[in-house]
Amino acid sequence: MSSNLAPMAIEVVGLSKCHNLYEKPSDRLKQFVVPRLRRMLGRAPVAYFREFWALREVSFQIERGEVFGIVGRNGAGKSTLLQLLCGTLHPTDGEVRVQGRMAALLELGSGFNPEFTGRENVFLNASVLGLSEAQTLERFDAIEAFADIGRFIDQPVKTYSSGMMVRLAFAVIAHVDADILVIDEALSVGDAFFTQKCMRFLREFMRAKTVVFVSHDIGAVKNLCTRAIWLDAGRVVCAGTPQEVCDKYLESELAPDRPAPGPAALAVDAVRPRHDVRQERLAQDDIRNNLNVYEFDPHSVGVATGVCEITEATLVSDEGTHVTHITGGESVLLCVTVRAHQAMPNLIVGFYLKDRLGQLLFGDNTYISHSAPLPLLPGQEATARFRFDMPRLAVGTHHLTLAAASGAQQEFVQHHWIHEAITIVSQTSSVAGGLIGLPMHEVSLTQVNPRANPP
Repeated sequence: MSSNLAPMAIEVVGLSKCHNLYEKPSDRLKQFVVPRLRRMLGRAPVAYFREFWALREVSFQIERGEVFGIVGRNGAGKSTLLQLLCGTLHPTDGEVRVQGRMAALLELGSGFNPEFTGRENVFLNASVLGLSEAQTLERFDAIEAFADIGRFIDQPVKTYSSGMMVRLAFAVIAHVDADILVIDEALSVGDAFFTQKCMRFLREFMRAKTVVFVSHDIGAVKNLCTRAIWLDAGRVVCAGTPQEVCDKYLESELAPDRPAPGPAALAVDAVRPRHDVRQERLAQDDIRNNLNVYEFDPHSVGVATGVCEITEATLVSDEGTHVTHITGGESVLLCVTVRAHQAMPNLIVGFYLKDRLGQLLFGDNTYISHSAPLPLLPGQEATARFRFDMPRLAVGTHHLTLAAASGAQQEFVQHHWIHEAITIVSQTSSVAGGLIGLPMHEVSLTQVNPRANPP
């Protein structure tokens, strides 16, 4: 139960949901009539359906002020769980306890009457979420401005695009003074500008209130959430920090029998000379971006199939020495050595640089740049080389994730994946205003009208 020190927003205890699946429509009618007749005649019961358990014995607690993430593949039970949390479904077993007003953005168009106009649906949806007509009228202008769908506000919702429906639905839940927001994948439908508007609202909302967030965007879950669970086949497989949960989920998705998309690749052999025009000034002690580089850790958490092994990885300076300290903006060479234990028709080596929240900052692989297949026999080794200008990193801990695979860019099999192969710690940064600061090849400021009189 909840404590005074950490009051619970949501408490889920032994939650299960079973659906009855019928082979034919007539079976549904039989199930309604026949069992009753058999009971009246004193005969054994009979069932015309098969059971499907969408959820099995799910339990967790969400404290007030938490951002709680739920990940899992399609069909894992995520949407069913959200509907049970919101009360639109009733559980077969277990209990859901909610403290506070809840607003939800679930399936696209849920809560809308397609025959009603957008304006009418605003009042309908707001009333369901607990606002009076007077309160909705008072906030309508703000809702309309947030949705920004123009004259379509007075058109039937059935004429809306998916993006317009999301705009209107989110605009409503953003103005109902909810204590808990439940957000499903619907946000992925909107355009980039509206998504940014929603994220700004969510980040402000998260400062004091509770959010339940479901998404296939692992980077967003790691970035936004404070805790997470991984659902698979209706059960909680893993619960913990977003980093832990998402890494284990990704490991499962990157299993050898499942193709995975590869990172975008750039040429690594034919690299154009680059020079940051600000490098000399940015190398000054008061503004330089000092990065500590730690040794390759082959035992870091990851996935290994035994087909091949990443045996060594290091960052090398232009002088050919191993790097333990580097300044953001300097040229660096990442060398990754792979040894084959079984025959491989085409080796692919790649990397990602991630921040402390697991957000992917940038990455590359060898598939596109190395056009000819590189086969390896058991015992043979290969070294991949990636030369780039090290970005200027925000203060904190970053990690290089390394991967060795075989196949093609869009259809490959991961054989060795190391999440935190090399750790890079940024101690100082006054020039990375976002996640990273990119080296600049030109920065200029020119007066256009030098002869104009000063104001």
